[in-house]
Amino acid sequence: QVELVESGGDLVQPGGSLRLSCAASKSSFSILTMAWYRQAPGKQRELVTQISPGGITIYADSVKGRFAISRDNTKRALYLQMNSLKPEDTAVYYCNSVSRLYSWGQGTQVTVSS
Repeated sequence: QVELVESGGDLVQPGGSLRLSCAASKSSFSILTMAWYRQAPGKQRELVTQISPGGITIYADSVKGRFAISRDNTKRALYLQMNSLKPEDTAVYYCNSVSRLYSWGQGTQVTVSS
């Protein structure tokens, strides 16, 4: 059973914007602190940002002020608005709970290049 489906990745020029979406299957979504992770080629997967059930957010320093995480508990959906994209943001982006409760999805590829 597919538990997480990420979408919205694309090839974008530096300075551009993208909005990623994540659809989750578990009914417990609304009580979980959810997060976006990313994995660049040759690097470990890293946590980019997280959001609590009540909407409290935390961002990695590398994306602070450029990315915005949000959620819609009624739709079991997680979003990531990415602005002012940089080449170093190039990675496969994944969603999951902070506790990594879900099986990992396939992720969505974000490529920032001119």
